[in-house]
Amino acid sequence: QSTFCQQSVPDIEDVYSFCVCSGQFAVVKRCKEKSSGTEFAAKFIKKRISRASRRGVKREEIEREVGILQQLQHPNIVALHDVYENRTDVVLIMELVSGGELFDFLAQKESLSEEEATQFIKQILDGVQYLHSKRIAHFDLKPENIMLLDRNASLPRIKLIDFGLAHQIEAGADFKNIFGTPEFVAPEIVNYEQLGLEADMWSIGVITYILLSGASPFLGDTKQETLGNISAVNYEFDEDFFSNTSELAKSFIRQLLEKDTRKRMAIEDALNHPWIKSSGHMEEESSQCVTQKNGEKLKRTSLNEHGVLSLSSTTQNKTLFQRFPLLWEDISLIQTGLSVSTDTSSFLQRDIEALLSTCDEKEAWCKETSESVQKLLSQTGCDFQTMKATRLLLLLEDVKNIDASLGSVRSDCSYRLEQLEALQQKLKSEQLFLNPAGARSSF
Repeated sequence: QSTFCQQSVPDIEDVYSFCVCSGQFAVVKRCKEKSSGTEFAAKFIKKRISRASRRGVKREEIEREVGILQQLQHPNIVALHDVYENRTDVVLIMELVSGGELFDFLAQKESLSEEEATQFIKQILDGVQYLHSKRIAHFDLKPENIMLLDRNASLPRIKLIDFGLAHQIEAGADFKNIFGTPEFVAPEIVNYEQLGLEADMWSIGVITYILLSGASPFLGDTKQETLGNISAVNYEFDEDFFSNTSELAKSFIRQLLEKDTRKRMAIEDALNHPWIKSSGHMEEESSQCVTQKNGEKLKRTSLNEHGVLSLSSTTQNKTLFQRFPLLWEDISLIQTGLSVSTDTSSFLQRDIEALLSTCDEKEAWCKETSESVQKLLSQTGCDFQTMKATRLLLLLEDVKNIDASLGSVRSDCSYRLEQLEALQQKLKSEQLFLNPAGARSSF
């Protein structure tokens, strides 16, 4: 189980100075260690407060991510420097990877040769080989999780990031799950089958396909269609995008996009594939530039935008290049809509103010009514207590009267008994007087 430094945010700020940045699933802040001046990235992960809540991340998931990161030390994997925890967050102090996403870097290049592509893919493979040597599967390999340490270097270094879905694969253990980004998940994830290291190799195949063509191999009009294409392994090497791509490159992709995990190329085989091994000795034909058909600059959206557009695209296998102009059309429409909504907003604001005023009046009325009801209830309670006390006093008085009456009756009964005894004695005396013989015979 991972252990975190139990320090509050002010304690952390004694060690680091922060600059806020935005993240998709957590708050990320650029920070500097005060003692050394070294810059890091601080990832604030919101903890799930209770089991019933759906907000935040479960503690066991955070501990799993931290536990995996603490095992890793490789040039192509983002490094964990330190971990802190306060009441609401776990803070990961990570290596600062400031070169941006790989695909954003490539979008600025007019062309990309296969040799250049293999240099980047080789780094991805090196990082994944290190993970798989420790039986760790990333399970979320995709373009936006492939970053550059320094984009200004002659050959920028690749860094794999975001280990939120990573798992340590135990031999013989049954592990199934449905997670990841639709375009990049393996068929065994879609079909809820046993998962292992092979899922990462499929994702590398998809990334390579996109890197060489700009097209997404399994993208459908809907999420369901995309997942269906993956399950059926429904893709092709469109000549519009692969006319200048070598057969070795296509072979590399085919062996990765293999549905049967037993036949899918493993990481060692991928590193020893001729396309990767001979990247520095390719023929001129196989090292021609990957450009758009019209000779335009290679343009790709940022990978966050790519993820959104991939799921909302209206044409299967639209390239990133083709989607870019459509994005600007959408932005123009949005701007037009915003100008209209500005006028509507003023009317809505007045309506909201009127509603708030009405709510205030209702609240005041309810408060006044509540106070009146409270007073009435209090008075009723007092009246009830008074009535109860009065009834009790009357009842006690009745009991006393009854007791007095009973005493009188008892006295009267005693007197009557005494009279009865006297009469009996007198009667006996008279009987002896009237019948002396009978009296003697009785002795």
